[in-house]
Amino acid sequence: MKWQDWLEKWGMTSLKIKVPFLQMNWEPQDADKAAAWDLYVELLTRITTQNLSANEGDEASALSSIHKIFDLTRDVMKKNGRACFEFTKIAIVVLNQVIRPFTAKWHKISVNNGFSDEITRNEFRQELEDIQKVLRIYTQMLSEMAAVENLTELEDI
Repeated sequence: MKWQDWLEKWGMTSLKIKVPFLQMNWEPQDADKAAAWDLYVELLTRITTQNLSANEGDEASALSSIHKIFDLTRDVMKKNGRACFEFTKIAIVVLNQVIRPFTAKWHKISVNNGFSDEITRNEFRQELEDIQKVLRIYTQMLSEMAAVENLTELEDI
């Protein structure tokens, strides 16, 4: 299967990836599977994929949890080494094109005490729901790469 086909399968064609990479074969190896599993577990158990109802949690903690995905992903790539090429390709794109714009916008607002405003908190929570949809798909992609059962919809929330 080509990368382009794999991304189409998951509806992730809005990611901007250069054509030569899209035409490469998608062939996860053992290191990719191990890396995908490591990050899958992290994403599955964080606010990245879990609902945050209006009366739960706080925005700053949710933002921090999503931002930690950068460090977690870097650690996973280092731990699993240079052989996790397929994992690294999708992980870097998701970090830079999905997570970074969200965290960059909301970090600035957060440090300027923006979460003290109810309208801003509501806007954050709406954008959090939007990014969660994409990150749930990413988590499902990682489960496939790791060759494990997809547990993103295990709970009836």
